[in-house]
Amino acid sequence: MPVGAKLIGVGAGIPSAVVTNADLEKFIETSDEWIASRTGIRERRIASEEETTSALAILAAKDAIAFAQIEPSTIDLIIVATSTPDNLYPSTACMVQAAIGAPRAAAFDLEAACTGIIYALAVGQQFVGSGTFKTVLVIGVDIHSRFLNWEDRNTCILFGDGAGAFILQAADGENEILATYLRADGTGAHLLHIPNTGTAYPHAGTTPPKAMDRFLQMNGRAIYEFAVHAVPEAVRATAAKAGIRVEDIDFLVPHQANRRIINAAAERLNMRKEQIVSNVDELGNTSAASIPLALWQAIRRKQVQPPAICCLVGFGGGLTWGAAIVKWTAKDKRGDYNAED
Repeated sequence: MPVGAKLIGVGAGIPSAVVTNADLEKFIETSDEWIASRTGIRERRIASEEETTSALAILAAKDAIAFAQIEPSTIDLIIVATSTPDNLYPSTACMVQAAIGAPRAAAFDLEAACTGIIYALAVGQQFVGSGTFKTVLVIGVDIHSRFLNWEDRNTCILFGDGAGAFILQAADGENEILATYLRADGTGAHLLHIPNTGTAYPHAGTTPPKAMDRFLQMNGRAIYEFAVHAVPEAVRATAAKAGIRVEDIDFLVPHQANRRIINAAAERLNMRKEQIVSNVDELGNTSAASIPLALWQAIRRKQVQPPAICCLVGFGGGLTWGAAIVKWTAKDKRGDYNAED
């Protein structure tokens, strides 16, 4: 018989450096009004030279562990969703495993761009549901700032750096991860990508690519059109799998790409403003980290209080998209440690 799973912890790891739209005005042709009106973003966190993907992931892991008040040694599996690892190998997950003191945990990375955290949750649930593992740490983390062309106002304004984590655990009662849904369309791979950083990089003896050819490249209009269709489709399909109506969802926690996409998707789902969880104005697009970071902040601010039916929905390069509907019942076992006025 399948084992139920529930989310028992959430955590965050974000750089300390804040870059506002006013800061960007100093070196590119843009303005706070232009950025905010098109994206909803006012500021973002940018990693310093000393901050790495693994370092942010470790911070998020420790925060989630403290939230759940579990011993790291009880973690059976660590999955890190990232497109920007420190190294091709070892995996970021292995580096997290060593740093937090989880010697019994298996560990691997997963890459599905901004949808990575949803893919990782689905994989983690399968390991719990099959009875293979009891406690799984899932982390979404990206540092896109090192792959941005800071002279391109269409892309550099969008992204921030950060890490968000969830802890899944086998449940004695009903399954609180009600359903997951994963999709991909590789025919759209060219619409959002970071080229020339893998084995496609030219071999020795050939002309290396210019620095400009290694920056993130995006067809913004095409991604917008994809996202405003993919998000409602994923939410409706996942609700159907969970045996509930869209109207039964208390909160929508979407990937924080930009405010226009979030608002357009919410409108198509007939969701009220107070049902939408968003922190894109403060953190920008943190890729695989954005969904756990948004939920983490909503819990701190008491927007989301247990019990609540939350739909986590992501989309990104690949093209990939997907959703998870969860019954959020976890409370921070540190008391009001995370509460914000």
